[in-house]
Amino acid sequence: MFERLHLGLSQSVLPWSGEGAQAAVLVAITDELKPRVILGRRAMHLRLHPGEIAFPGGKREREDLTPWDTALREAEEEVGIPSHLVTRLGSLDPMVTRTGFEVYPCIARIPADPELIVDPGEFDSVFLPAVERFADPALYRLESMSDGERMRQVPHYQLEQDNIWGVTAAVLALVVNIGLNAGLELKRDWKKTP
Repeated sequence: MFERLHLGLSQSVLPWSGEGAQAAVLVAITDELKPRVILGRRAMHLRLHPGEIAFPGGKREREDLTPWDTALREAEEEVGIPSHLVTRLGSLDPMVTRTGFEVYPCIARIPADPELIVDPGEFDSVFLPAVERFADPALYRLESMSDGERMRQVPHYQLEQDNIWGVTAAVLALVVNIGLNAGLELKRDWKKTP
């Protein structure tokens, strides 16, 4: 999987450019026979997206030179992954949310049994599902949702009681499409505001 992912991702590390709301996430995949990915349930007290499932990551800070700087800094702050344990595999093109936020997914390999230190100010819990679960079409669906102006197709995964949706679900679908040839449909240009 890592070789296919590596070949299907952009290897360039470009500096931040542009204006507006920007963020980066670390898609941290464990280095083992059946790789897992770090996901967390956002803390319920947060103003934005409380209780939603997300990757470690966050907003671009002034001192961050690249999306990788942001993703690595945020992952260390939120789940305690030191940057020296992260092997960069590449990145996906930025995805634009319905609110116009530009999110840069940074894909990386981490040790098989990471010792996580979860910041309760960011996540209520963290879990590591097997990446291959996200290739299962029975867990994946596109759901019609309205943003108040028009309907759009939004990806969703249902893992037990957890509904993983939006950009997080789109990134997971792209990762398994590249790494596992899953062939999941996205039906949206994620480079543009919907």
